[in-house]
Amino acid sequence: MKYSSIPVAHTLVSLFKFNGIQQVVISPGSRNAPLILAFSQDPYFRCYSIVDERSAAFFALGLAQQSGKPAVLLCTSGSALLNYYPAVAEGYYSRIPMVILSADRPEYKIDIGDGQTIRQNGVFEKHIGFQAALGQDVTHATEAIRWEAGDPPENARQLKQMQDQCQSENENLICMALKTALNRRLPVHLNVPFEEPLYNMQDEPPVNPSLSQAAESDRLNPDWTALRNKWEGANRKMILIGVLPPASIQAEILEVLGQDPSVMVFTETTSNVHHPQFFPSIDSILAPIEKTENAEAHYQNLRPDVLLTLGGMVVSKKIKQFLRRYKPQTHWHIDPYSAPDTYYSLDGHVQMGAGDFFREFLPSVKKGVCAYKAPWLEVMQTYRNRRKAYLNKIPFTDFHAFHQVLQSIPPGVQVQLANSSTVRYSQLFEMGAENAVYCNRGTSGIEGSTSTAVGASVNSEQPTLLLTGDLSFFYDINGLWNNYIKADFRIIVLNNGGGGIFRILPGKTENPDFETYFETVQHRSIEALCKAFGIGYALADDSGSLGANLKTFYKPTGSPELLEIKTPRKLNDTILLDYFDFLSWSLPINQ
Repeated sequence: MKYSSIPVAHTLVSLFKFNGIQQVVISPGSRNAPLILAFSQDPYFRCYSIVDERSAAFFALGLAQQSGKPAVLLCTSGSALLNYYPAVAEGYYSRIPMVILSADRPEYKIDIGDGQTIRQNGVFEKHIGFQAALGQDVTHATEAIRWEAGDPPENARQLKQMQDQCQSENENLICMALKTALNRRLPVHLNVPFEEPLYNMQDEPPVNPSLSQAAESDRLNPDWTALRNKWEGANRKMILIGVLPPASIQAEILEVLGQDPSVMVFTETTSNVHHPQFFPSIDSILAPIEKTENAEAHYQNLRPDVLLTLGGMVVSKKIKQFLRRYKPQTHWHIDPYSAPDTYYSLDGHVQMGAGDFFREFLPSVKKGVCAYKAPWLEVMQTYRNRRKAYLNKIPFTDFHAFHQVLQSIPPGVQVQLANSSTVRYSQLFEMGAENAVYCNRGTSGIEGSTSTAVGASVNSEQPTLLLTGDLSFFYDINGLWNNYIKADFRIIVLNNGGGGIFRILPGKTENPDFETYFETVQHRSIEALCKAFGIGYALADDSGSLGANLKTFYKPTGSPELLEIKTPRKLNDTILLDYFDFLSWSLPINQ
């Protein structure tokens, strides 16, 4: 095996390998050549080549999302690094770790007119777990270095002392970065200066770095007595679950929570939590209340004494508005890392995973007796019945299409949701417990959905379905520009001809400016793109053709497949908004 002749390059590779970080996403360049060669020459690492840095970063996000381990991102100097920022921000808020390695020119070549240089140090300052500029090796390209004092070291001994100090500081910074990525699950950034020559390799390592394992961080123990007293003293307990990986909470725990009449558990599609006594469609409970004559009384009946929140971001705007107005007496957030005060009522943060917390907590508390949940279960059953009736009376639209698509997904298929309308429509229908569901909800942006899904599929043994809208799909078309799309990868694009979500937001007007600058009406050909990327294509534009396509869509074909569903742009919003009116007239709480 060959080794880079540059000490810092070998040091990075050695410490990453020692800490079990294996997947490296590389975008081509020259300044990053020492690291490209060092990683690709070592058979331990699994390297992926993706040209577009923005797509590469979301691809790495998908890798880390599935593996639970940091993925490495490696780019050249200049503006290449800036293209990582959307995925870095997503990783920061979703707690998905990545290690960004940006090659750079030496500091004395910045801002003097040298090509492909920007101020790279600290570019992710507001959205990074750790950042550092590594020191430049002085034993490499010694003659080319522009010394601060004007003259090089007087002798070899002095040069060695300087290199030893640089090596020690670099090792320390790299270890700090890896500890942050591994233990706090945050993206980290190391900026690495290289002087030419960049491509030299040698038979022996240029340095023997001190290897150290990232240690687990300490967390505070909760006040269990205070938690139990608050819980048992409350009649109405609400548990709200945001984004969670599958199997975060054991089935026996869910059963205990489901059988407690004083506990309401609200989940979302991205919670990956299922139980017949839970409430999986939050807006179907809350939105119809707004239209009742005695809405205030119903909101007060729903208001919890204790609110327990778990997991990451919550999609539903309705639950945020409700809990901010009707604040609980007590609110704890259960999460190993952070506790955002989303509902302006946070009292405490329990630094544990959801499953670990409930295993410790539930056996020590008594089952409640208040019938808090019972009337809302009746509401839930009513809206399910009414939803069936509504589906039978409406024309083919986004609403109908999402129902058909979600009902058709085979067990075991991993689902990657795009943002905007896609993730919001998905909250209105139940999904199978056998399908793991993911979405970039950290920043909730539409960029990167395809790239994330492709990266996630690489680390999944199960087939992957990307469910996306037309704008999200076109926005990240370079997500298909790589060699890693598996034959069992499937894409369904809901094409309503623009940003349909803007048609249901306040301020919609039927005029050319709205269509151009908000809805952004488009007429691009998805079929042509599929031909360009070697992806199988099918089209559905009504319920019958959709049903027929879905029957064969998931069968093995030896290639990735895309199903485009065209829906009426100017009817989707009316059908969706009328749905909640339709529910409100028949709810038991309205009688």
